[in-house]
Amino acid sequence: MSMSDPLADMLTRIRNGQKSKLITVMCPYSRMKESILKVLKEEGYISSYSVVKGESFNNLEVHLKFNSAGKGVINEISRVSKPGKRVTTAIQDLQSHYNGLGIYVLTTSKGVLSDRAARELGVGGEVICKVF
Repeated sequence: MSMSDPLADMLTRIRNGQKSKLITVMCPYSRMKESILKVLKEEGYISSYSVVKGESFNNLEVHLKFNSAGKGVINEISRVSKPGKRVTTAIQDLQSHYNGLGIYVLTTSKGVLSDRAARELGVGGEVICKVF
């Protein structure tokens, strides 16, 4: 059975792992998922990630981040642009998420970027997800 939205699956695994207080979660590998995880790591929402080599396919191991009280750093992570309805925007039209406390992850002509990095470069694109 094929999966219709693998990026939403990865975001759901991260969300469920945070709620269950898991240290790591695994998901199937893709370059797009890896670049989204790179943005989340740079912005401080996850501790790290690594590629786990398998015999037939690779996986991504995501190390989740928790604060000193044991609560997950990610309060909200959800998909914006879906396979049935793509959401694209110019960077000047994109509002800040939670007054700048959260981020949007965009795929642009310069690669996968956070909304802050996209504003610095002055490029818009498809809004993949929002994180707070």
